[in-house]
Amino acid sequence: MKKKLGKKVVSVAVVTAMAAIMLAGCGSASEEVAEVEQVELEGTIAEEPVAKADTTGTEKATAPYLTKGVYANYSAEAENPPKDYFYVFSDDNYGYTDDAGSGVSLPFDCTQEAGAITFYFGGSGESIEKFIVTDVKNGIVYGYFEGVEDRELVFELMADADPVGFNAQNYKSDGEYVYNDANGWSIKYDPKRFDITQEGNKVAIVYNGEGVGTNMVLVTYDVEHNGKEMRDEIAKGYGENATKYDAIFPGTEDVEGFWAICPPAEDGSGLYMTSISRDYMGGSLTFELTGHNTGDDEVDMEVSDSMAMIIDSLTFTN
Repeated sequence: MKKKLGKKVVSVAVVTAMAAIMLAGCGSASEEVAEVEQVELEGTIAEEPVAKADTTGTEKATAPYLTKGVYANYSAEAENPPKDYFYVFSDDNYGYTDDAGSGVSLPFDCTQEAGAITFYFGGSGESIEKFIVTDVKNGIVYGYFEGVEDRELVFELMADADPVGFNAQNYKSDGEYVYNDANGWSIKYDPKRFDITQEGNKVAIVYNGEGVGTNMVLVTYDVEHNGKEMRDEIAKGYGENATKYDAIFPGTEDVEGFWAICPPAEDGSGLYMTSISRDYMGGSLTFELTGHNTGDDEVDMEVSDSMAMIIDSLTFTN
């Protein structure tokens, strides 16, 4: 299998899949005419073929061999391959790899010409590897990378995979999804319970299950303030009921976090809020948890536990 290098790259703008890489061939330009014999049946005459020219055959596809779409890449000799390593083509000449096992991804540029696909991993002018195309059958591209001629690989189009925002771990997942942010952090979530939207420097992770009011985690990357400044500003908005303290930031072992908590008022709407900020990439990264208690302990516990699991799953790319 192709080397798995690099770190996770997300928010890649890719477009809809196209599954057309095999061109149907035709037979010889001059066809042999079959001999026929006439058979008389109840006053009618039918033609019965005695021999027929073989016009079957296929024509080898030409470049580009891989177009917009998601392709599983695996050994041609493998029996029941797991299909967990993918090349996601945004267009004929660029895309990214995605490994469902490790979550590691790497962007690439490529050029496609007769009999070969040249990959520039990490961008044009970086690591260059040439894939020699040996055959195209039933929509599957066969070949090998130069230097490992004895290891035949295939590229198989995954017709059910959408290249727009494709994530290999989510594609192979039977329940829990991963959201990887371009700013170097990721969380795990249940797509049946949460909807995720990203706009500018904010990511909203909204709980869509049973509950009242807004229940969500809002993540903000701010370049104007450090972690402590963000926490203090948010605490002001919480009002006099806010509590501030410092503790380790979730998903880390030694990064200082700045916390602000506002518990629900006894006679209010059940609103409660928690904010956690840290210094991050010349600014700050803040996770704001907003929830509403319904008065039903079972429902409220489900909501708060689900949002807490989002925070607990937080990891960072080194």
